[in-house]
Amino acid sequence: MDTAIVRTPSELLLLPRKSYLNSEYGLKSWLLTQDHKRIAILYLFTTSFFFVIGGTAASLIRLELLTPVGDLVASDTYNKLFSIHGIIMVFFFLVPVAPAVLGNFLIPLMIGAKDVAFPKINLASWYLFVLGGCVELYMMIFGGVDTGWTFTTPLSTHFVNTNVIAAAMGIFIAGFSSILTGLNFIVTIHRLRAPGLTWFRLPLFIWSYYATSIIFVLATPVIAISMVLLVLERVFGIGVFDPRLGGDPLLFQHLFWFYSHPAVYVMILPGMGIISEVIACFCRKRVFGYTAVAFSSVSIAVFSFFVWAHHMFIMGISNYSALVFSIMSMLVAVPSAIKVFNWASTMYKGSISFDTPMLYALGFIGLFTMGGLTGVFLASLGMDIHLTETYFIVAHFHYVMVGGMVSAYMAGLHFWWPKITGRMYPESLGRLAATILFIGFNLTFFPQFILGYLGMPRRYHAYPPEFQVLNVLSTAGASILAIGYLLPATYFLWSLKYGKIAGANPWRATGLEWKVQSPPLTDNFLEVPLVTEEAYDYDRIGDRVEVMG
Repeated sequence: MDTAIVRTPSELLLLPRKSYLNSEYGLKSWLLTQDHKRIAILYLFTTSFFFVIGGTAASLIRLELLTPVGDLVASDTYNKLFSIHGIIMVFFFLVPVAPAVLGNFLIPLMIGAKDVAFPKINLASWYLFVLGGCVELYMMIFGGVDTGWTFTTPLSTHFVNTNVIAAAMGIFIAGFSSILTGLNFIVTIHRLRAPGLTWFRLPLFIWSYYATSIIFVLATPVIAISMVLLVLERVFGIGVFDPRLGGDPLLFQHLFWFYSHPAVYVMILPGMGIISEVIACFCRKRVFGYTAVAFSSVSIAVFSFFVWAHHMFIMGISNYSALVFSIMSMLVAVPSAIKVFNWASTMYKGSISFDTPMLYALGFIGLFTMGGLTGVFLASLGMDIHLTETYFIVAHFHYVMVGGMVSAYMAGLHFWWPKITGRMYPESLGRLAATILFIGFNLTFFPQFILGYLGMPRRYHAYPPEFQVLNVLSTAGASILAIGYLLPATYFLWSLKYGKIAGANPWRATGLEWKVQSPPLTDNFLEVPLVTEEAYDYDRIGDRVEVMG
């Protein structure tokens, strides 16, 4: 290895500095880029686009449910709306957004690397994601799909007036994007860490994304195979899932949920890594129980492969299988509980600053905890039989995925926005948006717990009149929630031109990403960094601001 030239921070400031945002070639340089930071920005725009589509479908669903009678859209259109909402939000926003945007941007910076291990494959993964999304847009424009995001058989095998083939192929293509991203992250974390950056000096963000990548690589092929088998059955009449052709519809459920329950942790594990970084920074403390938090991420990834059948308690599996999966579903809550306990312990006697990222992090803890506690009800056999296929499921899922994951993503986006763009956003508006999102979310989805307990089934566009008050509350909350999403989009765009210059380390945070300029150089570092400290060494950082590139 060549000996690195050692320069003082003052000497580094005098060197030429070309940010990754500078471009001499315009759009072409972005579409052909191999820079992990630019690819992250491409993902930011594309996932945001799909979020708008999924959110629009959700808005129409809530407007339909304002009244007990299905008077806004027909039942068939309503079926297509909630199917499109689920497919787009799960496969084209929640699953890819945190790994593809924040993971792509930050992992090389956090480990002291110039880029990911396979830059060309990284770009190819974005093109596969876009291609899969275009196939889904084709499905939407030319008739939609009415099976729900779970493609439940026999709905996906019997009906002919639905675009199951296009929807399945879009997910199949996007799945390869996830596999390539996960493979890239695993190799990058193993092979490209800076000198001195041992496994137990890694930020907890890296541990969470490493666990997420394992799930990407091991679980995503299963959903890809499931979609291919579904298409082959519909096109060639091969009997796989359709009982009329000698198939087994329960087989599809096993295959789908073997992927889709680990996918829940693909959505939430990156958020957990983000929260660890934010809480450590804004409490000015080391994360309590670093080793336990790190291993809990790996434990969640392992346990996630052994709980899929708790989605199938009413589908005819044996009582013995149901009992085993019920117990395993209880156990998977333990690593998540360890994280929440350690975050709370980190905050204890910490010097807490209630800046925007911290407010989103606190919102995450509250909403994710509510989602986790209600998940215990669904892991219990007797309660699950009563609550499954009701709005209790909808509320639980959204508390974990939307309340948890989106809150964490917003915490991370606000935390690293100065690093991504070199600009600060208006802090007062950020705090307001975090508060609005928390209030709007609870008003939207907490009434749905009550609706589900009272027996209102999900996926119906008409319902008994006694449920209307709670549905009106839920729709009103959705309106407030929409403001909570639109406000950050507005001031983020405003900050690109008018925001205050951020500097290298506006939060006085630890970590290699805060020791480079904002926005970073094209090659991230002028010289290979040497790591000599543990992660989250806030006892030593004081008021220092270091610049390494």
